[in-house]
Amino acid sequence: MNLFNLSLRLNGFPLKEATIAYKAIQDLNDAEFENYIKTQKEAILKHHLEHNPFYKSFAKNVSVEDWNSIPIMTKKDLQQPLMNRLSEGFSIKNCHVHKTSGSSGTPFIFAKDKYCHALTWCGFIDKYSWYNLDFNTSKQARFYGIPLNKKGYYKERLKDFLSKRFRFSVFDLSDSQLEKNLDKFKSTAFNYINGYTSSIVQFAKFLERKNIVLKTLCPSLNVCIVTSEMLFEDDKKLLEKQFRIPIVNEYGAAELGLIAFQNTNDKWLINNEDLFVEILDENNNVLPKGEEGRVVITSLYNKAHPFIRYELGDIGIISKQSTLRKPILEKLVGRTSDIAVLPSGKKAAGLTFYYVTKTIIEDHGSVKEFVIEQLKPDIFKISYVSDKVFSEEKTKAINDAISKYLEPNLSVVLERKTELKRAKSGKLKQFTSYL
Repeated sequence: MNLFNLSLRLNGFPLKEATIAYKAIQDLNDAEFENYIKTQKEAILKHHLEHNPFYKSFAKNVSVEDWNSIPIMTKKDLQQPLMNRLSEGFSIKNCHVHKTSGSSGTPFIFAKDKYCHALTWCGFIDKYSWYNLDFNTSKQARFYGIPLNKKGYYKERLKDFLSKRFRFSVFDLSDSQLEKNLDKFKSTAFNYINGYTSSIVQFAKFLERKNIVLKTLCPSLNVCIVTSEMLFEDDKKLLEKQFRIPIVNEYGAAELGLIAFQNTNDKWLINNEDLFVEILDENNNVLPKGEEGRVVITSLYNKAHPFIRYELGDIGIISKQSTLRKPILEKLVGRTSDIAVLPSGKKAAGLTFYYVTKTIIEDHGSVKEFVIEQLKPDIFKISYVSDKVFSEEKTKAINDAISKYLEPNLSVVLERKTELKRAKSGKLKQFTSYL
């Protein structure tokens, strides 16, 4: 039974209709495709100008005929209650509602209409098929975080079951836990690995210390897909050496879906079926191919919530080898996380702090930005920009979350600031360890 497809349909996502539309987009010839992009950009812009009060106010004096007249939307622009940002006819009940990971340090809640979200899944299904992967049948070794509250935990476990996934902890990267991970690979016919880059690299380093090649212990394993953080060349070589399977780079964002995916020829192809990707300079001018600039993306189908010329906070380059049908992402800067080493010797991925900081992400958007620094093995500092100082209740919630996701007896220093220091790229690094 195709449990994955069935679960999407039961949740109201029209996967069948979206699949037909997605295939039709891919079947367009070059002239038809150029017209499709132009038409779809105009259609989504007109929709939000007519049916979204938030966007009407945001994009004043925009000319539908002049794409460059559209203002750049940032995450800060979206840090207000979700109901203020929804288009007419859409509500929390008839949309897919989720939170961004906060990995950029600027979290917010967003919505996607159900057809748009179904199209997003079509993109993943299509790209994963390049490596003969099927969400209904291929067994996934998943290196992701998981909420530890009862409702969130069991919801993710159910999704794992429906998607044929086994989830490994990224909160504990100690040798004893990695040994248990290894035992699971020995006893399970996994088809692929998917998850946070830094956690998977830590597992590969463990295998290197043990002089073990994973493919020899789990022969069914065919590919490793890394996401959410940058994959550096040295780390990629390590993964190839210890796994002996292709290592595939995935670039995505919760609010947009799949942005780029590495094909079997090692080219990072940009998703241009349901997204429109631009690289802009500091003055918001579109840069020629081969030049480095800000990644700005338009979701061509999200009618519930506008993501039009939306700046992710990443820096990238579109290759000169790109064509209209096959744009290639040559370089991406950003999306890295350190590893936290705790007093007990336990290690945890930097993205563990996504689950910690969920305790300070609120829909009314009072927390604008935050960064976390590990000053000593047992001392962490959270610097945040907010309308008000954290209450005692909020401070306790943060301390409890640190204890739950990392380990007890850690000290947390909270510091409210008017602004946070940014990297040259303009992006915040959510977690930094000074050990």
